[in-house]
Amino acid sequence: MSLIVMKFGGTSLATPELVLQAAKKVARASKKNDIVVVVSAMGKTTDRLFSMSKKINIKPKARETDMLLTAGERISVALLSMALGRLDLEAASYTGSQVGIITDNKHTNARILQIKGDRIKKALTEKKIPVVCGFQGVSQEKEITTLGRGGSDTTALALSAALKAEKCLIYTDVDGVYAEDPKLFPGAKKIDRLCYDEMLELSSRGAKVLHPRASCIAAKYKIPVEVRNSLNNKPGTLITDLEGIERPRPKAITHSKSLYLVTLTQVPRRSHYVSQIVTELTNGGVTLKFFFHGVSYAKKFDLSFITPLSERDQVKMILGSMVKRIGVAHVEETTDICSLSIIGRGIGSDHTILSTTFNTMAKTKIHIELITTSELSINIFMKKQTLNKAIRVLLDEFHLRKARDKRKKTNRGCM
Repeated sequence: MSLIVMKFGGTSLATPELVLQAAKKVARASKKNDIVVVVSAMGKTTDRLFSMSKKINIKPKARETDMLLTAGERISVALLSMALGRLDLEAASYTGSQVGIITDNKHTNARILQIKGDRIKKALTEKKIPVVCGFQGVSQEKEITTLGRGGSDTTALALSAALKAEKCLIYTDVDGVYAEDPKLFPGAKKIDRLCYDEMLELSSRGAKVLHPRASCIAAKYKIPVEVRNSLNNKPGTLITDLEGIERPRPKAITHSKSLYLVTLTQVPRRSHYVSQIVTELTNGGVTLKFFFHGVSYAKKFDLSFITPLSERDQVKMILGSMVKRIGVAHVEETTDICSLSIIGRGIGSDHTILSTTFNTMAKTKIHIELITTSELSINIFMKKQTLNKAIRVLLDEFHLRKARDKRKKTNRGCM
């Protein structure tokens, strides 16, 4: 039989009833395939554990944070294995270390180096269903590590690659990948099919459905991924190789509000200063979403860059020791910045899509602060107050949500 990896997110396991429902899905799938299950912590367990740690120690050691947070997945694997036992299926629960998920030693954001998987393979030969903790591994120094937020997706795809799975099913609380978050923008259309590059771009630009590291693994090893709703049996969104050649078109829009814009004013014009600033920031673990020259003076220039808001303290600490040393006149900062990304293969070089985007934004009088393009995306930065309006008009312009007038007619007919 072929092997399928099934991953259940926290919302799909939030209650004992949902754990039993997930077990029934696994039971049905196991009739035709060998199954390996990967699970997240139940509901908001990870958030509760993290919040609890902050009440004990505002700056706990990363090692102890990993030791605490991995408890959530251990609860999930035990309960799901018990649920499978109730259905007369033999299951075996494993932590990341027990199945040989070997990582580097970077606590709270470790990278997978190797997957041994011997115990999983042995369990499969014994006709058992392995149920594996997502989000975690063990370092070469035998320390418990976690893979960062969304790490269970990474575990599922890494196991899929190591075990040469035919497919990876990601179960969540929506029917698939949408043109935008349907909870925020009702009527956004579900996407039936995405290529790996498009999913990776969506993930890296703010979409929460599949973690960027998981998207990278899927693309590298050509693992078909289907995102499905754990509460029904509807087909989801298939992520795979793009078949055939199609006209470039926008497939989805995603956004991020958690950004931080910093401008260094009147930086002395020295050939190595840009390199020095960027190097010190990136070596300090800062993620540069975008950086650019601003106003130029005779012998000075302004330099701006955008980072995730979560890295603001790190940015300020690094710049604090740098600005005086290189003679920066002033540092300006704001959190009133957000991004909107239109995703689709080939759209960044399609003049019709570009002009339509600019014209739509102009007609609605939305000011664009910055814009960048790539083969896979058009990325627009703007003030936060204009974001929702911009998303709505672009969803309508590119036919990425159901027509509002049709919904109104349907509602009137049901009254």
